[in-house]
Amino acid sequence: MVVHDAEFLKSCASPDNFPATGLPEVAFVGRSNVGKSSLMNLLLGRKQLVKVSRTPGKTQMINFFSVNTHCYFVDLPGYGYARVPRSVQAAWKGLIESYLAGRPTLRGAVLVLDPRRPPTELDCRMHDWLKSFGIPIIHVATKSDQLSGAQRSSAMRSITATWRLVEEDRPCFVSAKTGEGKRELWARLDRLLRVG
Repeated sequence: MVVHDAEFLKSCASPDNFPATGLPEVAFVGRSNVGKSSLMNLLLGRKQLVKVSRTPGKTQMINFFSVNTHCYFVDLPGYGYARVPRSVQAAWKGLIESYLAGRPTLRGAVLVLDPRRPPTELDCRMHDWLKSFGIPIIHVATKSDQLSGAQRSSAMRSITATWRLVEEDRPCFVSAKTGEGKRELWARLDRLLRVG
């Protein structure tokens, strides 16, 4: 997809506020500070549309972005940031679960991973959660420009083995800095958005 138009629609702190667009959506999920916002900006061809923060836990609501008035990218709060109070973490969990379990326009999720370390327990929980809801997953390893060839091979083996991924589901390595992987990831997103 060539992105001609991308804009922020709204932030939602409650399922009652989710927009009734009727258009297909892709959710972006991942650990706090894993690079979700930078990845989305790369895909949308905008530097600051999705706010990038060095402070983990900054995204506290579900944010909707319109893409070519054709579909929506949905930025979910990052998980695993210990300094956020447990009451806030519980609220996020309920909000995210409400979205993932009850959104008929959701076509799939991009699970954003840090390839510099093996998938965490929380990554595995999110993966299992998405699978339990029957949500297709695109696995993305960010910050690929920071990896040597050996590190990339090791990350590929680790991620693939953790979830026993078949060839077509293996992680897509992407760099928001160099643009590597952007075309491949868009090809996967296009296939996902055509489903249903």
